[in-house]
Amino acid sequence: MQAGIVGLPNVGKSTLFNAVTRTRKAEAANYPFCTIEPNVGIVQVPDSRLEPLAKIAKTQTIIPAAIEFVDIAGLVEGASKGEGLGNQFLANIRQVDAIIQVVRCFEDEDIIHNMGSVDPVRDIEVITTELVLADLQSVDNQIERQARKAKGMDKEAAANVALLERVREHLNEGRPANTIELHEDEYPRLRQFFLLTTKPVIFACNVKEDDLADPSANKFVQAVEAYVREHHNAASCVICSKLEEELSEMSLAEATDFLHELGVQDSGVSQLIQATYDLLGLASFLTAGEKEVRAWTFHKGMKAPECAGVIHTDFQAGFIKAEVVAYEDLLAAGSKAHAREAGKLRIEGKEYLFKDGDVVEFRFNKTS
Repeated sequence: MQAGIVGLPNVGKSTLFNAVTRTRKAEAANYPFCTIEPNVGIVQVPDSRLEPLAKIAKTQTIIPAAIEFVDIAGLVEGASKGEGLGNQFLANIRQVDAIIQVVRCFEDEDIIHNMGSVDPVRDIEVITTELVLADLQSVDNQIERQARKAKGMDKEAAANVALLERVREHLNEGRPANTIELHEDEYPRLRQFFLLTTKPVIFACNVKEDDLADPSANKFVQAVEAYVREHHNAASCVICSKLEEELSEMSLAEATDFLHELGVQDSGVSQLIQATYDLLGLASFLTAGEKEVRAWTFHKGMKAPECAGVIHTDFQAGFIKAEVVAYEDLLAAGSKAHAREAGKLRIEGKEYLFKDGDVVEFRFNKTS
């Protein structure tokens, strides 16, 4: 699963990418389009449960879950018509599963803003407009194709046309497709149209270091939070890209001490990664043994055999049962044996829906 970092030029996208991936893969410079080809990096998902679990399992090997982040070229007004790197931007964003839109929430005369002033709500509207315009072109093309099929009494095509026409009306009002009201059975149909504005999005307010202790006092952050709640039904978070890039070069202890000196308890990047993981519809189940403690990524709603297949296809093919204990119950018990004695360890079958934080051991028949 990939999350794409997008935004106007010079809002801090590449700096944020370098921070979350703890690399210097992305060039960060004070001019538009310093990113052309997208940069891709693997990002470990922070999980405070792993170290305590490793102590219980008596192992020093910890393997966190991971997702991919993509740093995408900056978008400008007119991108849907090919302005700037618009065509490339739109092609790259089609490949990702979720969007992190970075918006500049600080003033600095030394850093160029390609629209001449700092106005994050305007910036969001520019990007939303370009994505909506690109979706309108796609919807028109799909209506034309589906309408031809519908004339041949294709019921699926007729249903597609009906939904696409409603989506077109919604987009024509300047609203992203993921805010349209649908019946439960229409969501899978909407997803098959592969529209840019159906992708889940989180807005990252890029602030100065001085704002981190009390970001709610920043007028730009206030404006973004209010706007995205009303118009995008989306969440926002606060980061300082420049600071986060500096923190990424420190040890964990040094970074923690530095944040505490600033009056900040946790890294904005850590919160952003966790929020993105959730935005992608992902969660983690855990395995713990003497060899390693590991977080395994699964899609919310997956059942036990599917989660077994995350580890190995043989686990899914030969699935029998899953031994499951909630992380909180295992931590309270101190060991699997004590959790079993307390009746907290359960044996679950094929219909069990996995939950985030389940600590699991699978039973399966070995295949030849």
